[in-house]
Amino acid sequence: MGISQYIKEIGRGARGARSLDRAQAADLFGQLLDGSVTDLEIGAFCLAMRIKGETPEEMAGFLDATQARLHRVPASPVPTVVLPSYNGARRLPVLTPLLALLLAQRGVPVLVHGTATESNRVFVTEVLAALGIAAQAGIGPIAPGTAAYVPIELLHPGLKRLLDVRRVVGVRNSAHSLVKLMNPCDGPAVIVGSYTHPEYAVSMGAVYELMGATALLLRGTEGEAVADARRSPQMEGFIAGQRVTLEAGQRGTLTDLPGWPEGTDANATAAYIRDVLAERQPLPASIGIQVEHILRLAGLQ
Repeated sequence: MGISQYIKEIGRGARGARSLDRAQAADLFGQLLDGSVTDLEIGAFCLAMRIKGETPEEMAGFLDATQARLHRVPASPVPTVVLPSYNGARRLPVLTPLLALLLAQRGVPVLVHGTATESNRVFVTEVLAALGIAAQAGIGPIAPGTAAYVPIELLHPGLKRLLDVRRVVGVRNSAHSLVKLMNPCDGPAVIVGSYTHPEYAVSMGAVYELMGATALLLRGTEGEAVADARRSPQMEGFIAGQRVTLEAGQRGTLTDLPGWPEGTDANATAAYIRDVLAERQPLPASIGIQVEHILRLAGLQ
């Protein structure tokens, strides 16, 4: 075993590297997840793929390996909405919990999964804690009308290990993209994916098509899977891998957002979320639009 034969292919630099086919990528990533390779090999993989970049076929192979090993969340009577949360708040409040709770109010089960990947950001767990929502201690069913947070290590500890490599080498790796694309549920789900740069919209869309996923894809708030409250972004949908345009998006940025919290403080963000849920403050239009599109993709509209 070992992945040296793959490192030779992907580790030849930006111009000389060769891409793996889907089966090779699945074998490589499966060994990473299983912990059967050395720390040196893990570091070599992470840096090689960072320089080369993943093809959609490679990412599909990584997902194949992941899907075969995940500790899955049990299926629900209605599709589960999956909200990956790994970026956190840098300058803007993290409103992923608002999106999750709005969807739960409409009767769907909502799975938020993630982990803190940096030390200088406010993460979703801090806002959820301020709202009285604790992380799940184990994998279990999520009832319709409920939002639950599941740490990534419960879904698979190997993914947590790969994500933590960033703290050592200082750059993202393939796992950071993969966790935004995967379906952790043992049944139908709507995956809400977000990107920070336009080129990721192209690659992520291609992966959803290859995987036959049902998903909503948008440029989120600082990489979080929630629409920016200040503007209406383009939103694309995928139904069993078939692409549909949901929202064209609008130019311009709002400057008047009643009750909008200043900065990223978790308690202030939680207070704002409570006010919006109780209708003491208006729901940002872009997030309201996102909720309706997610419900349509789930077949509930």
